[in-house]
Amino acid sequence: MTNSSEKEGTVEVRQDLNPLDTSRAPVGEVYRPDRLGKGATLVAIAAAAVMAFFFALIAWFALKQTNLPAFGASMVTRALSSVTIAAVVVATGILMWFWLRDEHNNNPRWQLDNIKPRPTWRLALSYVVAYLSPAALVVATLAIPLSATKLYLDGVSVDQGFRTQFMTRMADEVSLSDMNYIDMPTYYPGGWFWMGGRLANALGLSGWEVFQPWAIISLAMAASVLVPVWQRITGSLPVATGIALVSTCVMLAMHAEEPYAAIVALGAPAMAVLAPRIARGDIFALCGGVVYLGLSATFYTLFTATIALSVVVVCVILAAGMQKSLKPIGWLVVLGVASISIALVTWGPYLLAYLEGAEQSGDTATHYLPIEGTQFPVPFLAPSVLGVLCLAGLIYLVVRFRSAEVRAMWIGIGVFYTWMALSMAITLIGNTLLGFRLDTVLVMMFATAGVLAIADFRLASVYQLYPKQVSESTARAMNSILVIIVVLAGIDYAQDLPEKNSHAIDLAYTDTDGNGERADRYPAGSARYYGEINQHLLDQGFEPSETVVLTDELDFMSFNPYRGFQAFTSHYANPLGEFGKRNETIENWALQSWDELSDPAAFEQALASAPWQGPEVFIFRGSVEDTEAGWKYDLAEDLYPNNPNVRFRGVFFNPEVFGENWEIAQIGPFVVVSHNE
Repeated sequence: MTNSSEKEGTVEVRQDLNPLDTSRAPVGEVYRPDRLGKGATLVAIAAAAVMAFFFALIAWFALKQTNLPAFGASMVTRALSSVTIAAVVVATGILMWFWLRDEHNNNPRWQLDNIKPRPTWRLALSYVVAYLSPAALVVATLAIPLSATKLYLDGVSVDQGFRTQFMTRMADEVSLSDMNYIDMPTYYPGGWFWMGGRLANALGLSGWEVFQPWAIISLAMAASVLVPVWQRITGSLPVATGIALVSTCVMLAMHAEEPYAAIVALGAPAMAVLAPRIARGDIFALCGGVVYLGLSATFYTLFTATIALSVVVVCVILAAGMQKSLKPIGWLVVLGVASISIALVTWGPYLLAYLEGAEQSGDTATHYLPIEGTQFPVPFLAPSVLGVLCLAGLIYLVVRFRSAEVRAMWIGIGVFYTWMALSMAITLIGNTLLGFRLDTVLVMMFATAGVLAIADFRLASVYQLYPKQVSESTARAMNSILVIIVVLAGIDYAQDLPEKNSHAIDLAYTDTDGNGERADRYPAGSARYYGEINQHLLDQGFEPSETVVLTDELDFMSFNPYRGFQAFTSHYANPLGEFGKRNETIENWALQSWDELSDPAAFEQALASAPWQGPEVFIFRGSVEDTEAGWKYDLAEDLYPNNPNVRFRGVFFNPEVFGENWEIAQIGPFVVVSHNE
């Protein structure tokens, strides 16, 4: 980067200020008065996480004591959410305006004899508000609209049913086992769920009940931690706060229903910026990258894989083209080995079973291609506040291309787009790479660049032009106008977040919860009988975590920690569970129960001879009185490349195969058959 400088007193005035280029910043640089030292950064990260944890927990608990109406049935909750969002953005904006005013007044270039320290109370208040503002935004957007329900976004519909089942499993036991199959290591990353399970134990909640508070609390913590992280990277508290708030808004708008993945997405831009620093041997950045990638791999692998790939490309390019040295590759190896070591905490047992030759089948996790997966996202052309911000980010990335950190962001964007392209291309061989899920991290990258663009514009329009081209009053006015525009734009976008999630919020009120109730007070669905079924089994002495159940009622195990003989669909099923072979076995049992297995002894022998632990409990749809029709179980079949990609096909069991060794009960629309020996 070229430098054009002149001397004013003892401070170098640079004409090419760049928000990300801190490596060559002179003492007194206007953009970096708030840069934290290494020790202070660690303290600030810990403080932000702890404050956000207790703030979100207390806010969630307080909201549960209120009697707010259901989100979809009243405008009251929307109004409360909007006014809270506005209060958060305005309060943060005012304090950051004062912060920028102090920065302007105390800049040593202009007022060497008139430096005034910030009042202690305002300094402390500014830090507290800046660090907690992302958490407050999460509470305003999620906790308030969901205050009258115990379920999280999407209730227990479709994918959220699997996630709730995993949380219920982790609340029931400390070990990381599969969410469904018995005696099997987990395949789905369990880090976030394990932590949620421990919170459930600490609060005395069941697994399904803790999903909502843990989602809100963990998102609040991750969002707040962004402030000290970016403060270390940029050296500016207002810029760090702006990036954290924008990233939080993007996450809440695009990926809030999957909190563990959203947490990983929040850190993607920071990891991209740290990549060249890691390649240059910055140990502090290396440690941050190890922790981020290691923990991310225990939360959500797709985002982690693409982000790690972008880091690999950055290090290879620096080694091959710029530094002509193998040192970046060496640092990359250290990063990889250390982060993989953390990831093995959750992945180790599954990989060990895989390497030992355990049977596998039915892995269809990548058999999904919605309309979003057939198009490349171009967020910088969207007619919205976020679209304008992303466009500013695109311009910034072009103008500041010579910065190593900006080039790293370009590489990350290129990797994401390439992954999407490959995901579309390999549909020809019957698979995808789930490229559509990268929309969130892509938008977050451009939006982060947009905030840096605003900061860059402020440097160019105020600090480089003052005092020769603009007067002090004009400089103050320009700062004020910029802050006002940013605050108003933030309110306009953020207040619409609950509406963007309205369908997911409505499902949280209309789905039947684990207590057999609907939060909107309408009559509950058939899931209201789950509690009675569970009590019926407990009365017979069954221990849920040790009892294998064959049922197509997924939500039964979302609320109760029983083991499933079969997963609900193949897309979330553990490959070690051999989903396809189990489907064949179940269908054979059903078909042959009317012929060669019609004798109860033969049927029991068939159950016992299966290569997996057989079901001790069956939950069917049907009637005890109607033995001719049979009792129904729905097999889930993968239909990819069709969309929808799952078909449910009913098979019917002959009631006569359940002899004297089985207890049969009619509970609501369900026939519950349990082994009594």
